[in-house]
Amino acid sequence: MSRTTFDTYREVASALTPAAVSQFLASQDWELEQRQTKVREVWRYRSDGPLLAAPRIMIPLAADFADFTPRFIDALESLGHIHDWDAGQLLEHVLATRADLFFVRLDQRMIDGTIPFRQAERTLQGIHKMMKASATTTADPNHSHKGRRPQAVGEFLEGSVRLGHTKRGSFVFTVVTRLGDGGSPPVKGTEEPAIAFPRRVMETLARGLEATRLLAQSGGHHSLASPGGWGLSVGLLESLEDLSAPDHLHSLDLSFEWAAAEQRPDVGLATIMFDRDLIAEFPHIRERLIQRDEPVRRETLVGLVKSLARDDSTPSSDEAAIVTVAADVNGRALRVQVPLAGDDHGWAIMSYRRQLPFTVTGDLSYERRAWRLTGDIVVDSSFMRHISGSSAPDLGEA
Repeated sequence: MSRTTFDTYREVASALTPAAVSQFLASQDWELEQRQTKVREVWRYRSDGPLLAAPRIMIPLAADFADFTPRFIDALESLGHIHDWDAGQLLEHVLATRADLFFVRLDQRMIDGTIPFRQAERTLQGIHKMMKASATTTADPNHSHKGRRPQAVGEFLEGSVRLGHTKRGSFVFTVVTRLGDGGSPPVKGTEEPAIAFPRRVMETLARGLEATRLLAQSGGHHSLASPGGWGLSVGLLESLEDLSAPDHLHSLDLSFEWAAAEQRPDVGLATIMFDRDLIAEFPHIRERLIQRDEPVRRETLVGLVKSLARDDSTPSSDEAAIVTVAADVNGRALRVQVPLAGDDHGWAIMSYRRQLPFTVTGDLSYERRAWRLTGDIVVDSSFMRHISGSSAPDLGEA
């Protein structure tokens, strides 16, 4: 065995346990011939050839033996050789026995098989946001995806989902969702075993991605009634936008490999591909979800003025601007655009220059990828009047 191969299978051995390999063998064309408890197992490959010629491997079980690691590595290399898999493929097949795999493929031109570091970072953040959104929808289809999440979401992200090895072919991220050791208690009143939460999350994700593709293909004209039931959420769409942001990305290809030890679901059975035309629909679908979840309502914002942009569309002779206010709305940090003119515009300038709290009331809505305050807008300048000792803003002060 070459040193490179040894190191590769050593990495695989560190990621697997003998029990995981045994589960894999039991689910494939292998038969257990001998087992010495806590010491070793001998497995024979079932084939049409002569019985004596059938390949055999020995899986060491005694992890406290001094030669356990090299013997385990030898067994894994033999298993890879028999199936004509490299170390990465072997790891993938073994994990798939008790884990669902989710592949995120970035189809883009690459000169040397690498991607920019910033893109990799954004991709990982997008994948995490995607898994979090799907877990939240699974735990509570009607959850607002704001504030505190159900406890199951945190437990899933901390204990059940992992990032696996990348695969060849453009650039592929592998997400591994562990399903546990099985043996879930049956659903009350039935003999059917309960579906593990991690599997339910992956089904929600697959359903949400398929629904997103359907909406994108239709130009967003399908109904968005009960989006949680279809696995849809603002967080899911935001994660897709993060993954597909680079202009040089040709397509985003998403696929699943379902655990062999569990019943295969009726979703995620084919690659879900988003080309640039479908990717362009993501913001529109996201906005429709936000508008559904965030109807126009009267809100009072208290925050800091972050920017002012001249508004030449106002017919008034007074100075006017689109003011961006950073404020907390129902536990969510928002940046809201507010059109102001006259003294209201002046108070906004004073707030910006002195970093004073700015209070404004209006109809809050989300449109054209931005939060906006419209309708009858009222600026409460009492605090700044008290601070400045003036009934009008002094725009000459720095």
